[in-house]
Amino acid sequence: MSERIPLAAVIGSPIAHSKSPQLHTYWLKRYGIRGHYIPIDVAQADLKEVLQTLPKMGFVGANVTIPHKESVLALADVVTDRAALIGAANTLIFRADGKLHADNTDGYGFVENLRANAKWNPTSGPAAVFGAGGASRAVVASLIDVGVPEIRLANRTRNRSEALREEFGHKIQIVDWVHAGNMLEGAATVVNTTSLGMVGKPEFKVPLDALEKTAVVTDLVYTPLKTALLAKAEEIGCQTVDGLGMLLYQAVPGFERWFDHRPEVDEETRRVILGV
Repeated sequence: MSERIPLAAVIGSPIAHSKSPQLHTYWLKRYGIRGHYIPIDVAQADLKEVLQTLPKMGFVGANVTIPHKESVLALADVVTDRAALIGAANTLIFRADGKLHADNTDGYGFVENLRANAKWNPTSGPAAVFGAGGASRAVVASLIDVGVPEIRLANRTRNRSEALREEFGHKIQIVDWVHAGNMLEGAATVVNTTSLGMVGKPEFKVPLDALEKTAVVTDLVYTPLKTALLAKAEEIGCQTVDGLGMLLYQAVPGFERWFDHRPEVDEETRRVILGV
């Protein structure tokens, strides 16, 4: 019997914009691994059937993106603690015993990106986090995990912030959006998890007068690579980290599980994804 070539995918809808196939295909070629990684557009109504079918077709796992990141938790046999805490999964492993394993590596990717690209000590002071959506949940969970003493959280609708505090506890301090600039005072880590500042989206207009030059500032937006927030933070003298690295690092654990090789994130990887 011939050896099966491992297959992996990214599933979501829409899916054509995803950079994951480009990234994983590059790593497969770089390390001389026989395997394929493809985008699959999956409607919500078909998700369960697709997840049951993929392992029979030789798929060893998949990444999951919008709108399926929450839905897959109910379909998984095994859910990691961090995926359960965040309330979403982005990485699936189809195990040999037939069980579907769901994990969330977004927080891992976020933390590794900061560690690799800044002199960052998470315990050195509070974090100021803009936004309380799905990406924010992963960021907040990972910041708590690495020992950030306090998280100041501002969202355009306060009830989203309150929902996060209920789940993550007393380390979360809620700041009204109109006063969001105030939470920068003394903040050691500053994170934009909103789409503000992205190409085609409204500008990020929070005043940055209170931003400390000792802060590490990162933006999950990576189109453009240097957002207005990062450009202004650079002017102030802050260390800045763009959002592309999070995309690259969150892909590492999945690739390693599916193809049995831990890929490296380096400048060449960045260049490939940026197309330069």
